[in-house]
Amino acid sequence: MQPTMPEVEMSTRRRRTKIRLSKLYSFACGRSSFDPVDQSQIGGPGFSRVIQTNNASVSDPELSFYPSNSISTTKYNVVTFIPKSLFEQFRRVANIYFLISTCLAYTKLAPYDGDTAAFPLVAVILATMVKEALEDFKRKQQDNEVNSRKVKVLNSEGNFEYTAWRNLRVGDMVRVEKDEYFPADLILLSSNYEDSICYVETMNLDGETNLKLKQSLETTSNFQENGSFHDFEATIRCEDPNANLYTFVGGIEIGGQSQPLSPQQLLLRDSKLRNTDYIYGLVVFTGHDTKVMQNSMNPPSKRSKIERKMDKIIYLLLCLLVLISSIGSVFFGIWTKKDMENGKMKRWYLRPDDTTILYDPNKAGIAAILHFLTAMMLYGYFIPISLYISIEIVKVLQARFINSDIEMYHEESDRPANARTSNLNEELGQVDTILSDKTGTLTCNSMEFIKCSIAGIQYGTGSTEVEKAMARRKGSPLLIHEIQEEESENTSMETEAKNKIKGFNFSDERIMGGNWIHEKNKDVIENFFRLLGVCHTCIPETDEITGRVSYEAESPDEAAFVVAARELGFEFFKRTQNSVSLHEFDPLSGQQNERTYSLLNILEFSSARKRMSVIVRDENGKLLLLSKGADSVMFERLDKERSDYEEITKEHINTYADAGLRTLVLAYREIDEKEYMKFNTNFTTAKNSVSADRDEKIEEAAEMIEKDLILLGATAVEDKLQQGVPECIDKLAQAGIKIWVLTGDKMETAINIGYACSLLRQGMKQILISLDLPEIISLEKNGDKQAIAKASKDTVAKQINDGKRLINASRNESFALIIDGKSLTYALEDDVKASFLQLAISCGSVICCRSSPKQKALVTRLVKTGTGKVTLAIGDGANDVGMLQEADIGVGISGAEGMQAVMASDVSIGQFRFLERLLLVHGHWCYRRIASMVCYFFYKNIVFGMTLFIYEAYASYSGQAAYNDWAMSFYNVFFTSLPVIALGVFDQDVSARFCLKFPMLYQEGPRNDLFKWSRIIGWMINGVITSVIIFFLLSFSFHPQSFLHNGQPADLATLGAAMYTCVVCAVNSQMALSISYFTLIQHVFIWGGIALWYLFLVVFGALTPTYSSTYYMLFVQELAPSPLYWISTLCVAVASLVPYFTYRSVQIRFYPKLHDMIQWMRYEGKAEDLEIGHVIRQVSVRATVGVSARYDARNIIQQTGSRVHHVV
Repeated sequence: MQPTMPEVEMSTRRRRTKIRLSKLYSFACGRSSFDPVDQSQIGGPGFSRVIQTNNASVSDPELSFYPSNSISTTKYNVVTFIPKSLFEQFRRVANIYFLISTCLAYTKLAPYDGDTAAFPLVAVILATMVKEALEDFKRKQQDNEVNSRKVKVLNSEGNFEYTAWRNLRVGDMVRVEKDEYFPADLILLSSNYEDSICYVETMNLDGETNLKLKQSLETTSNFQENGSFHDFEATIRCEDPNANLYTFVGGIEIGGQSQPLSPQQLLLRDSKLRNTDYIYGLVVFTGHDTKVMQNSMNPPSKRSKIERKMDKIIYLLLCLLVLISSIGSVFFGIWTKKDMENGKMKRWYLRPDDTTILYDPNKAGIAAILHFLTAMMLYGYFIPISLYISIEIVKVLQARFINSDIEMYHEESDRPANARTSNLNEELGQVDTILSDKTGTLTCNSMEFIKCSIAGIQYGTGSTEVEKAMARRKGSPLLIHEIQEEESENTSMETEAKNKIKGFNFSDERIMGGNWIHEKNKDVIENFFRLLGVCHTCIPETDEITGRVSYEAESPDEAAFVVAARELGFEFFKRTQNSVSLHEFDPLSGQQNERTYSLLNILEFSSARKRMSVIVRDENGKLLLLSKGADSVMFERLDKERSDYEEITKEHINTYADAGLRTLVLAYREIDEKEYMKFNTNFTTAKNSVSADRDEKIEEAAEMIEKDLILLGATAVEDKLQQGVPECIDKLAQAGIKIWVLTGDKMETAINIGYACSLLRQGMKQILISLDLPEIISLEKNGDKQAIAKASKDTVAKQINDGKRLINASRNESFALIIDGKSLTYALEDDVKASFLQLAISCGSVICCRSSPKQKALVTRLVKTGTGKVTLAIGDGANDVGMLQEADIGVGISGAEGMQAVMASDVSIGQFRFLERLLLVHGHWCYRRIASMVCYFFYKNIVFGMTLFIYEAYASYSGQAAYNDWAMSFYNVFFTSLPVIALGVFDQDVSARFCLKFPMLYQEGPRNDLFKWSRIIGWMINGVITSVIIFFLLSFSFHPQSFLHNGQPADLATLGAAMYTCVVCAVNSQMALSISYFTLIQHVFIWGGIALWYLFLVVFGALTPTYSSTYYMLFVQELAPSPLYWISTLCVAVASLVPYFTYRSVQIRFYPKLHDMIQWMRYEGKAEDLEIGHVIRQVSVRATVGVSARYDARNIIQQTGSRVHHVV
């Protein structure tokens, strides 16, 4: 479809605006020259790829050596589906057992027809394979969606035309337009900008939302669509496919001249083109050769504790199966041997005088061995064949309910909860320890400019969440009115949000509205905000309708600074390749004047430099160096003679840090032409270098100019806590869950955030483990690495041991452990980590500061393996991926740091506060449902299997089954399977409101109260008791009297059908007794299972005897007309439930569980009774962190204060 003229004009206007606004060079983006030494690897091992463009001599077979651009993330394909899925099914020991039994069922050893044995196995396997096929089909659809995306590719006629991604080949030239994803790994040839730069968002690769600047080689920068590509020929030699996202070694030969290629020219698949109208690129890696696919790996296989324990129960049942089969075989062998004594036959109906080896008295030993196989098949109903598939179905449906919970939907980001791995649902109800990131997880990762210090004077009157927490901690009047204030804040929150400027929460009449011109240091204030408006790498975007300027920034901090400058009279509105333009407030005229600063150099921020600087020339010709950075690197670069307020600024920075704010120091100086020319020469040379020490050379050049700075002041931005974080942590703490925070922030900031979110409270003793000690610092100055390492490790070990002694000496106190990253390195060493873990789990809360991503993962592994309990890690950034994958459950937050954490997680949520409902409601329900479901499965199969075994004892273990073959086959598939699925999906011991009101109910999960061996064996014993009652009561009621009106007694078919009726009624009624929350579906499944059995008797009995055998017309002619059948089955089924009913009645009355107490309280209408609620809370663990713990401890701490223990 051709665009209309207005669309073309608008597109042109936007493009021109973009060219004017986006031409920004960073020092990382420079022309590089060819260096034969650095390119010497090309052609060697690992660097063998050769790509030719527009070369007719390149044949299809040569190109076919490279994979297509089609990707596949499916587990199966058409050829491998059946063998691979069958392999997956028969990895389970239960399925192997049923497969062997099915094969033996077609021999003479079988106690039943082979088809009836095969049916349940085939049904279960087919159902599982259908489920696998549907899940894989969804993955196939997602792959097809990606592979079918369109991109413009150069055709043989020299024109660009749309084609699907899957059709791309190595060597193709493509055109990618703004906001499109790159279809393969490309070499950037040119863009719409004169200097062939482009902006790339790599959020899908590394989780970072800041834009990366890429630039093509100068040789290819002039290629555009006007036919210049038709005759373009080049040869690229580069590295082979690998997973390293940040390196690329290659060279391109054009017209006989070779030039090096670097990561600066590489555009990676699945990254997005931003703020650039279009680019032209050359395909170098396709499909699974691309770096993003090379990095893709299957997430670690995680199995829940219940599932692992379930395997052990299966093994236990197999052992019991072998035991009872052996017992039956021994007795069968003894009786077989005695069948012929003195020519007389005891079991004449077996014809021992004329029989097969199966009943030959002369070969009783062999007969006993063969009978063992028969018994193994007959008693196989002890093993629930449909258990695994039923649990998989239930978990999928549970995940659907989690995903559709409107209470966990985050409207702002339009993200619901998403259970990405359904096989861990019940683990959500057993979490013992939560390990959480801070930035973006507990906080919003949305920075707000809130305070500043200029010329030694503090500005900004707002209060942070940390300051409010500190006020409570000090017992200020704010503490008394805390609840009223929080309610007031909540009611006004929505109104404030509408009027709020994103990134700006500053309020101070002294400098707002242009009032700063009346301050005594107005010149310093003017330079302060001018620096914020000029020293950055933001890209402005002007709304053509409203004229409002918004900013695309590399970090939330930087955006907050530029917005603050704008709101205080220094609006940055335009950027070109070599200039920055501001609307500045003129103190003399009171008007906004446009001023342009020539941008000469940008010295970018990095984690090593911890600062950023720009060199500009103002309209008066002055050369200015504007710099901002961390106090640790800025103060040492100040001109001590011209920084009058350095000390007071340091005090202000410490105050801001105590308030949980992020601080930066601002400074500047004028430089002369001669000094600048010398710097620029060195800097340009270093920037264009391609040697290994390029970064060191750039840093040396920067050190030449970033000195003798004049201090202006410091900024303070707040990374606000997410809504509901303190309340969520409080509920989780009441639920007995331990919470660890792993953050990269410094210790002071982490501690104050801990107070704000109630992880720390007044009266809690703090154990600080740090290496910021004089003796360690002096060793570091000497530079002896071995001595430093040994002393550091000894110091950390001593501090850990001192902390343990302190805890042992103060058993009634609550403690918090706070450790920095440097100390954590030694605490995680093999000979120290056990002691560290012992100290940590003795504390109410743990905060690890300055933690690297690797340390986060190692701490998570230590807690998981050391405690043996369920751990949950939660984070939102790419640096949290290792932690999420290492934990038993990884929860990703769909935050501002990209989707990397979400893609690596088992469950994703929109906000930290949703963790409360995810665990306390859905986690508790899922754990209880799965645990009850598994116990019930074993119960109902033991009831069925034991009736067979007891009957066998009365039939001299002859291998005669008590039930019809098809009836046995349908037991697990139809008559009893649906009620247990309904239990697993719908049952609720208490409602969601009571789960949240009484979070201590969650403790049943971490303690594993519902799936202990005692409870499992108890259900098994219940099954044995039920089967004994059913068999003996029913057989006794049938034995001494006639069954039919004609005086005929009950035969085997009649007894078996009646006994089967009692079993089905008993196990389904047992389900009705066990359920706490009835729905229509549960009623239909429970009573429908019983009705289905009667329907089976009628329909199956109407078939010819060839199929129905002994059940031919059984129900119509024998069972239904007999009053004894109806009376006995009803009474026996009820009697079989009496033991369980009695046990539960006594338990609820005299030994109630926590959920029993809450259910009874709700039943009596006392759910809101505060006194009863207090009594219930007394039986739970006492929280040591959280808002509730703070209130509980308030009376205790009125005379004592907060105590901090530096363990040295």
